[in-house]
Amino acid sequence: MLLRENYLSKIRGFYNSDLIKILVGIRRCGKSVILNQIIDELKDKCNIDEEHIIFINFEFIEFEELLDYKKLNNYIKDKIKDNKMYYLFLDEVQNVNEFEKVVNSLRAQIKNISIFLTGSNSKMLSDELSSVLSGRYVLFNIYPLSYKEYVLLTNKDGNDLNTFWDYAKWGGLPNRCEFTNEIDIKNYLHSVYDSIILRDVVKRLNLKDTFLFDMILQYLIETAGREFSFDNVIKYLNNINKKISNETLYNYINALCKALIIKKVYRYDIAGKSVLKTLNKFYATDLGIAKIKNNNPEFKNYVVLENIVYNELIIRNYEVYIGKTKNGEVDFIAKKDNNIKYIQVTYEMLGNDNTIEREFKAFNSIEDDNPKYIISLDKVDLSRDGIIHLNLIDFLLGNDF
Repeated sequence: MLLRENYLSKIRGFYNSDLIKILVGIRRCGKSVILNQIIDELKDKCNIDEEHIIFINFEFIEFEELLDYKKLNNYIKDKIKDNKMYYLFLDEVQNVNEFEKVVNSLRAQIKNISIFLTGSNSKMLSDELSSVLSGRYVLFNIYPLSYKEYVLLTNKDGNDLNTFWDYAKWGGLPNRCEFTNEIDIKNYLHSVYDSIILRDVVKRLNLKDTFLFDMILQYLIETAGREFSFDNVIKYLNNINKKISNETLYNYINALCKALIIKKVYRYDIAGKSVLKTLNKFYATDLGIAKIKNNNPEFKNYVVLENIVYNELIIRNYEVYIGKTKNGEVDFIAKKDNNIKYIQVTYEMLGNDNTIEREFKAFNSIEDDNPKYIISLDKVDLSRDGIIHLNLIDFLLGNDF
């Protein structure tokens, strides 16, 4: 089993905190595995016995009765027998209607309890939790495998382009690595996608036209990395004889974001130092889900590379924007700890002078001294004029830059 130390290292300091620990991520990204790794650490390194660990996975049929929040509350309270610390793990807790009542009640009544929750949909995101959990929680975003994690899990050669393109094509959901046949991989990814739509979207929106919803996602995937326009989506749908209002389209896209299938990236005006709410872009949370929803034969590989870099940056805890300059844009602005990095992503530059000039000139109108990077698959270092060129695979396998 791959130890997901990137996440454990962030959670470890909260093991005994009275803050509710919430792990949020797309379905099947590995949240349950991380919970079990926390439990293993508590047993092996902290000498916590079984009686003081309460684990409930609400996707297991043996816990079906506990989907009633009152029964769940009674079940947990009956497990607490003494004044030692108890560790409560509620996996996929969004399946429990009004679960927040249980959590708030336990926190108010029982002082010797440390609560961990996982969830896969919008009910577990900070904008909705803040009102029901009164701010007494800490949120950990869990993502599909990074490229480095994928290499560790599969024991493949990370520097082999075949390994890289397998990851780029089929994404980082851990269980998909169990399959080697493309048909099996596709079937698995379709099952994950269907479960997300049925459980996290259809029910929430009382959705009647799942085909329309699917077409909207397909459009967003096929136009990833391009500026988003409501008018363009509506024209696209009109061409397939589907009518939709702006409000419905907004609700559907918002649902896709809250189901964690796609992520919206805002533009940032570098000169004006402000976030812009228009002409944002979307990237896929998992490239495998994107692959099965993309039917465009002209889809460009550089968009996949952009998506990979974007996902890697957020895994590394950067706040990421599209950079608007006076004369155009840079692919990404990455912010962390009051530091800023400007990043261009391209497929390959070597042997194409026009591409080299285009990528380097993207930084010309940026007047500050923050570091600037171009990331590509080129193996030759093309750094110049203070702009650092990185090989994409080296970037993914290396430590933070």
